Amino acid sequence: MAWWFRIPFWQRVLGGFVLGALAGWLLGPAAQTWLAPLGTLYVTLIRMIATPLVFFAVINAVARLHGQQRIAALAGRTFAWFVATAVLAVLVGLGTGWLVQPGSGAEGLVAATDWTPREVPGPVQVLLDVVPANPFAALAEGRILQVIFFAALLGLALVRLGDKAARLRALAGEASDAMIQVTRFVLEVTPIGTFGLIAGLVGSYGFERLLPLADFVFALYLACAIHVVVVYGGLLLAHRLNPLAFFRGAAPAMQVAFVSSSSFASMPVAMRCASHSLGVDRDYVAFAVPLGASIKMDGCGAIYPALAAVFIAQYFGLELSLSQYLVILLASVLGSFGTAGVPGTAVVMATVVLSAAGLPLEGLALLVAIDRVLDMMRTMTNVTGQVLVPVLVARATGLLDLAAYNRPDNAVALAAEDTESGRPA
Repeated sequence: MAWWFRIPFWQRVLGGFVLGALAGWLLGPAAQTWLAPLGTLYVTLIRMIATPLVFFAVINAVARLHGQQRIAALAGRTFAWFVATAVLAVLVGLGTGWLVQPGSGAEGLVAATDWTPREVPGPVQVLLDVVPANPFAALAEGRILQVIFFAALLGLALVRLGDKAARLRALAGEASDAMIQVTRFVLEVTPIGTFGLIAGLVGSYGFERLLPLADFVFALYLACAIHVVVVYGGLLLAHRLNPLAFFRGAAPAMQVAFVSSSSFASMPVAMRCASHSLGVDRDYVAFAVPLGASIKMDGCGAIYPALAAVFIAQYFGLELSLSQYLVILLASVLGSFGTAGVPGTAVVMATVVLSAAGLPLEGLALLVAIDRVLDMMRTMTNVTGQVLVPVLVARATGLLDLAAYNRPDNAVALAAEDTESGRPA
C-alpha cells in the first residue's frame, strides 16, 4: 500500500469524488443502498472522534496558555473576526441575489406542504445552554459548546493548581496527542468515505427537482465562491499572507466539508489543517476551530439567509426597502450566533431572517427540496472561514509559523507525515 500513501491526500479525495459521482450515475438509486453506507460509516467515524478530540485539546490548550488575560485577548480577537466576516458574507449574499435575480424565473414552482419551521431558542436561553447541567451528558451527546465550556474550566483549574496538577496537565497533553493520532487514522479513510457519500447523493437525487431552482443554486455557489476567493483572499493579502498557500493548506478540510455537509464532521480535519499545514499555534487552534464550528457559519448563517430573503422577495414580487436590508443584515449576523447548535441551522437562520424582515415563510419551503445540494457549498464556506480566522489572529499575535504556512507541500503534510517526528502516519 506504499504507492497509495505516495499519492497526495487531496488527489486521493478528488479521485474518490469523481469515481463516486460516476458510480452513482451508473447505478442510480441502487447506489444509495450499496455504496452510501460507506459514506455513512465515514461520517460516523469522524463524529466519533470529534468530541473527545475537542475535550482533551481544549483542556491541554487552556492549561498551556500563559494566563487568563492572554486567553481573553485571543478570544476577543477571534470573536471580532467572526462578526466582521459574517457582515461581509451577508453583503455578498445580498449583492449576488440582486445581481443574479434567482427568484424571477421561479413563479411556477409550488412550495412543499410538509415543511414546518423549527423552533428557535431565544438569546438568553442560548447563553444558559452553554453551561452543561451534566458535563458527562454533554460529552455523550456531542454538545460542542458545552464541552468547550467544561473543558476550559478544567484547564483553568489545572493552571490555578500549579505544580500540584503537573501530572494531570501532562496526562491531558498525552491524551490530546493520542486523539490527534486517532484522527490521522480516520483521515486515511476520507477517499473511501467521499466515494460513498457522492455515489449515494448522485444516485438518489433527481435533476428534475433541481432544474427549476438552478438559478438559486448558481447564485448560492457564486456567492460562496466570491466570499471564499475574493473576501477571504483579500483579508489574507491585507495580512501579507499568500492566499494560494492558505487554500492549499486548507484544501483537505474544504473537501471533507463539501462531501460531508457537516462542520462538526470536518472539525478534526480543520484543526489538523490549521495547526500542521498552516502553522497556527496548536493550543490556539484547539480553542478557535471548535468554537468556530459551533458559531461561525458564513455560508449557512449569513450568505444563505440573505440570498433566500432576496429570492423570496423576488418570487412573491415584493420590493425590499432599505430598512428591510438593514434588518436582514443584523438578523443574519446576530442570529447566526443565537442558533448555534440548533439542527438544520441554515433553514433556522433563514426562518429568523425572513420573520425579522416581514417576508412570507411559505417561500422557504421551495428551497427545502434542494437543501442537500446547497448544504455542500454552504458547509465548505463555513469550514474555510473557521480555518481562516485562526490564521488571521495568529498572524496578528505572533502565533503563526510562517515557514510552515509557506511550505510548498503544506497540504500533503496533513495525512502523509507526522510533522513532529517525521515518521509516516
